[in-house]
Amino acid sequence: MTTLVTGATGKVGRHVVAELRAAGEDVRATSRDPEAPGLPRDLRVFQGDLAAPESLRPALAGVERLYLYPHAPTAGEVVELARAAGVRRIVVLSSRAVSLGTDTDRHLPVEQAVEASGLEHAFVRPNDFAANKTDLWGPMIRKDRTVRFPDPDEISNPVHERDIAAVAAAALLADGAPPAVHEVTGPEILTQRRQAELIGEAIGTPVRFEPTPPEETLRILTEQGGWVAQMAPFLLGLAPYSEGEPIPSFTPEEQREIWKPRSTVLDVTGRPPRSFLEWAREHQADFL
Repeated sequence: MTTLVTGATGKVGRHVVAELRAAGEDVRATSRDPEAPGLPRDLRVFQGDLAAPESLRPALAGVERLYLYPHAPTAGEVVELARAAGVRRIVVLSSRAVSLGTDTDRHLPVEQAVEASGLEHAFVRPNDFAANKTDLWGPMIRKDRTVRFPDPDEISNPVHERDIAAVAAAALLADGAPPAVHEVTGPEILTQRRQAELIGEAIGTPVRFEPTPPEETLRILTEQGGWVAQMAPFLLGLAPYSEGEPIPSFTPEEQREIWKPRSTVLDVTGRPPRSFLEWAREHQADFL
């Protein structure tokens, strides 16, 4: 069978490609920039943009499985194109925010479009992408080895992008399996200060955590630009995740439950999730 990986040059997509190829699968990929670095030179890469569904038609020809990067505005059209092309199974890169009810316009519409198609499917819902720290904290740490964020004791459970990809690849290969939701976490709850310390350990020099008011942190992140600037108000608790929804608020007990480690990676892949320190060591160059 042939699997198409959309968003193949992304943080997770490139690892989905690697997992499937390691399993001996026939893989092809789409990217808005087929010449972008990070993909094997012998991989068949099609130019395609989820924002322009018709551009995906050549890549979908002859495909039975689809790894779908979420793009809500065109999800219905993309899924219909996939169904018409003969795709039998779709795995969506989603978000734990759907489980929490805080996502109503980003990942949820993609899941709903796939459910409505009647195709085999699975949804991969990670908690906190460890890889986001490269964009959020990388510029600060490279500048003066200091993380400036509001609350050093705020907790999360960062998950390695390779673990997300491994779960997604296993779900793609589970032909005939019933619909499934895979909530993917790392192995431990960590404070923001501890995450900064572990990055310092990985790069061989201490990283300080300087508690910074949300408004000042917002200014710093906005200046960094990109998705960081776009998501900064939500990340700092100043805006909701989805337009028109209330700003989420959770008790300390609810926070511990939200970030509680799940056994998903072990259950699906047969091995435990990678630690945040392991992730940080692999990403040293992003912080130096």
